[in-house]
Amino acid sequence: MVEVDYNAELSRLLTESQGDQGDAHEIHMRLKQTIATMRAEGLPIPEDFKRLEAALDAEFEADAKPA
Repeated sequence: MVEVDYNAELSRLLTESQGDQGDAHEIHMRLKQTIATMRAEGLPIPEDFKRLEAALDAEFEADAKPA
């Protein structure tokens, strides 16, 4: 896949994460997979997607901790 295709996929995931279009865990998983693939191919990761990944990581890590 070319960088433009990855950026389009990341943009779509970002849009989905801001609405009710999907399960947050599924979006998080797909985002991480796409970013990991881009990193493996040596492509640059846009800063807004890095921030979204970090925010979702923190959110799900906090949810996983017992109360």
